[in-house]
Amino acid sequence: MSKIEGVIMDWAGTAVDFGCFAPVNVFVDIFKNAGIEVTMEEARGPMGMLKIDHIRAMLSMPRVSGLWENKYGRSFDEEDVKRLYAEFEPALMASLSEYTDPIPGVIETVQELRSQGLKIGSTTGYTSSMMEVVISGAKNKGYGPDHVVTPDDTNSYGRPYPYMIYRNMEELKLSASWKVVKVGDTASDIQEGIQAGVWSVGVAVGSSEMGLTEAEYQELSESEKEAAITKTRQTFMQHGADFTIQTMSELPQLIERINGMLAEGKRPGCKG
Repeated sequence: MSKIEGVIMDWAGTAVDFGCFAPVNVFVDIFKNAGIEVTMEEARGPMGMLKIDHIRAMLSMPRVSGLWENKYGRSFDEEDVKRLYAEFEPALMASLSEYTDPIPGVIETVQELRSQGLKIGSTTGYTSSMMEVVISGAKNKGYGPDHVVTPDDTNSYGRPYPYMIYRNMEELKLSASWKVVKVGDTASDIQEGIQAGVWSVGVAVGSSEMGLTEAEYQELSESEKEAAITKTRQTFMQHGADFTIQTMSELPQLIERINGMLAEGKRPGCKG
């Protein structure tokens, strides 16, 4: 039957940690400790990638690379990447348990999808040891997918490679990529979905791409909220998303729409 069989969700910024703040603050701090002042936008740019890849991507940004060369008189090398990551991991682990609250609407949405017989998988830019903290904290607060895959399970080939999605499909017995929806909050999430051949969906509210805490978001006027959502959705579409949703609560209705498209013979990428 041509219907969606499973949803694969990102973690931070999609399912938990509104605004995806746990890693961002640490990225800013470790660069500051190295004498390099990075912006929040630069720290968020590669969000969703395996964290050592994220650091490498930040160091490759023209402005950051220039600051590094000015300070150290040379380009960064792989040893610099490793040193920064060695500082990043313990700093993140120390605070990670504080960032496991499910984003509003996620628990109810997952319950509704499960009631319709869908499987819930997940991928992440966190390592397995990091995810032990996140999974435990989120489970205690009512959220848990059917399966979790980290880059450690795919020989450190994280996003935008599609392998974490494929591992979920194998474990959850999902029969075809076009019967799978991937939901995430970053450009690398969108790219992961595209390269796996699944329906790629970006969620705006609570996303790293929007970059606001829940309190900051709620303090916005209605017109300001609308502008922030529109800007975030446009970014996802520019990176090739099949669809965007405002919040996770809209996902069941979107899946109904996709099922209608599948019945017409349409597939991911058709922009139907």
